[in-house]
Amino acid sequence: MASITIRNLDDEVKELLRRLAAENDRSMEEQARVMIRAAVDGQIGPVGRIDQIEKTLRELTSVHGAATPATALAGKSVPRGSLSGKRILLIIGGGIAAYKALDLIRRLRERGAAVRVVMTSAAQEFVTTLSVGALSADHVFTELFDRNDEHDVGHIRLSREADLLVVAPATADLMAKLANGHANDLASTVLVATDKPVLMAPAMNPRMWAHPATRRNRATLQKDGISFIGPAKGEMAESNEAGEGRMAEPLEIVAAIEALLDVGPRPLSGRKIIVTSGPTHEPIDPVRYIANRSSGKQGHAIAAALARLGADVHLVSGPVGIADPAGVKTIHVERAQEMRDAVEQLLPADAAVFVAAVADWRSENSAGEKIKKVAGEGPPVLRMVENPDILAGVGHHSQRPGLVIGFAAETQNLLRNAEAKLKKKGADLIVANDVSQASGVGPSGVMGGDRNRVRIVSKAGVEGWPEMSKDEVAARLAALIAERLKTIVV
Repeated sequence: MASITIRNLDDEVKELLRRLAAENDRSMEEQARVMIRAAVDGQIGPVGRIDQIEKTLRELTSVHGAATPATALAGKSVPRGSLSGKRILLIIGGGIAAYKALDLIRRLRERGAAVRVVMTSAAQEFVTTLSVGALSADHVFTELFDRNDEHDVGHIRLSREADLLVVAPATADLMAKLANGHANDLASTVLVATDKPVLMAPAMNPRMWAHPATRRNRATLQKDGISFIGPAKGEMAESNEAGEGRMAEPLEIVAAIEALLDVGPRPLSGRKIIVTSGPTHEPIDPVRYIANRSSGKQGHAIAAALARLGADVHLVSGPVGIADPAGVKTIHVERAQEMRDAVEQLLPADAAVFVAAVADWRSENSAGEKIKKVAGEGPPVLRMVENPDILAGVGHHSQRPGLVIGFAAETQNLLRNAEAKLKKKGADLIVANDVSQASGVGPSGVMGGDRNRVRIVSKAGVEGWPEMSKDEVAARLAALIAERLKTIVV
């Protein structure tokens, strides 16, 4: 059966169709087939108002077609994500990084976005249209001269119906085409024809990225108003190749998309906020150090969430394996003393959020050379000294921010320890989380995992939050900070 492409419908009806398709775990085409089948059966009469149409179609879509677990969602509200109602046109270029586009689609749909995809012929050598279509729940567009898609100038429609065009991976070829106005396939034609913002996530071999022609093209595109995310440095797919050219990770691209599409209120605009994140590494000798299991995921997510609300965020990060959050000024440190110094240099600020898991102790004298085992001798004795208490130092500082928030990662006596920390450190709030193996949070636990369950401890009492993703914890905490700062003048 020929594919169905939805055309010439009012925007209100199109949005309804998208919602019904998402709620019933169908593509828009399959949802349209259900509706057509219902009409043929004589069950949709001549109703005019959109609410009447919606009521009728919700009843019909719960009856027609094979039932799926998602069908039970029909008629119920669907959680609204940060990109709810936004329409993204994703252009997948031809490169090994195309596999990341699959996760990007999933991440965008998790946040409520409707995703349509254009694939170049080269992209189809790396990922299939079947996989892309299954994840996007929509038709995948591949050909400029497709008889079904182009009878009403489909490339123009694609370029104008989206809120944002995202090119990931953006190859050197796609960048060159757009920089020079070439339009000889569907992807390049859509890019030249659009009047909407464009975000590119480059991915290519480091030498291709460093080539003068690529640099020239990027400069031209930036001058034309094209936004970029990445590339990052690291190992390439090719053996023995490393350098700048890795495509940004899907969550980094999502953060850049959220920033570009953010037209909502920015309650933290004009506020300077310091955030610490990750572990510290305290050297024993040049190759060994004292550390902890902090991944930095929660701290980085909080920094990104605050930036999305308009704050001027300064992140002081210990050594982590994740990328710097978009829209945030990041300072990288290794040791607790370096983190303390960086934080104090950033004062004054409106608020400070201390998420970093700072090592409590360090070796008094780290060795200048690697400590070697000596036959017949026992292990060396390490004399430990206490590290600076960064939270307490800022909590009692002469330039104390108006709002100081600390984190308490505990394996026992969670609330008792958090309440003691609140009083001792001079904090306004303590975000307490149970990091014990028995916490029951996520398959890998809180530290290093993607989920968290926290309690907000203040002088007014304790507020328990349900288990949620670290991104959700970050968004909720950022909103709380914005609310608190309304009444604080620094």
